Amino acid sequence: MKKIAFYTLGCKVNQSDTASMEKLFRDAGFEIVGFEDDADIYLINTCVVTNMGQSKSRKIIHRAARKDPKPLIVVTGCYPQAAPDEVAHIEGVDLLIGNQDRSRVVDLVRERLGEDPTDAPINAVHDLPVGSGFEELDAAVDASRNRAFLKIQEGCDQYCAYCIIPYARGHLRSRSLENIREEVARLAAENYKEVVLIGIHLGCYGKEIPGGTRLSDAVKAALSVPGVPRFRLGSLESVEVEDELLKLMVENPRLCAHLHLPLQAGCDATLARMHRPYDTAKFAQLLQRIRSLVPNVAITTDVIVGFPGETEEDFQKSLDFIRQCRLHSRFWEHSSI
Repeated sequence: MKKIAFYTLGCKVNQSDTASMEKLFRDAGFEIVGFEDDADIYLINTCVVTNMGQSKSRKIIHRAARKDPKPLIVVTGCYPQAAPDEVAHIEGVDLLIGNQDRSRVVDLVRERLGEDPTDAPINAVHDLPVGSGFEELDAAVDASRNRAFLKIQEGCDQYCAYCIIPYARGHLRSRSLENIREEVARLAAENYKEVVLIGIHLGCYGKEIPGGTRLSDAVKAALSVPGVPRFRLGSLESVEVEDELLKLMVENPRLCAHLHLPLQAGCDATLARMHRPYDTAKFAQLLQRIRSLVPNVAITTDVIVGFPGETEEDFQKSLDFIRQCRLHSRFWEHSSI
């Protein structure tokens, strides 16, 4: 039995993708071991959102490749998708897979295992043009086996000034409503207590599907399946919070009244340089509308500090605005504000 170890860098979506691939290997008869243990194969699911993420991805690849005897090194995710030639030239890499074809990872690994170890790496990365299909991998689960993360959306078309994600994740792609119901039914049968619906640009769920499918339709599809006590939404843009979604939070106690809305900056000049689709006045109005419809809602956020061009005055404006937003207490507990 071949042993395989995994290392994940980056976001919840990356963690979900890794867990889905782990299940594919487990079902195929591989033994999953820890990354510090001896293994025949090491799979690194990479991140390129920041320079630090890209640098750490390279360090982890080098660390795995230095093991003796030399194992098979598989590199997946955003780094090979964004820079396949660069990753292919990292010493020790045997197989590259981008942000598609993860469903074929077991077959690709077996193919590479059957080749001469000195052969050039297999580059299975390909472009993700408009119209690419959503890859319907099984939901990921956390260590407690109480919570499952169901990725229902992939890709982003927003092109914020600071973000490489549209290039690394491709264009918008959405899981079908039918498959959402099927996956939630499977998770319900396995007695999961919570399902978190996640995506790269979750608020754009269904935007590329003809007929006006929206995130609220995906939530309704999930809620239509009995047996899961609680559902939660991943991060989504404030400008994409539709009234129908808020109505579901009020009417269905199984949908947690929690929204994670990335602000990124509380200064209009900084937001303009970031190419964000709102200013502080619009964000404040959106918060007011959300709270008027869901009085008990908990709202959390993300903020980027030190964006190029940000002055001390800009930073103070952000700090003052964030305080005015009355964010959920967990945000304040885990910040230096």
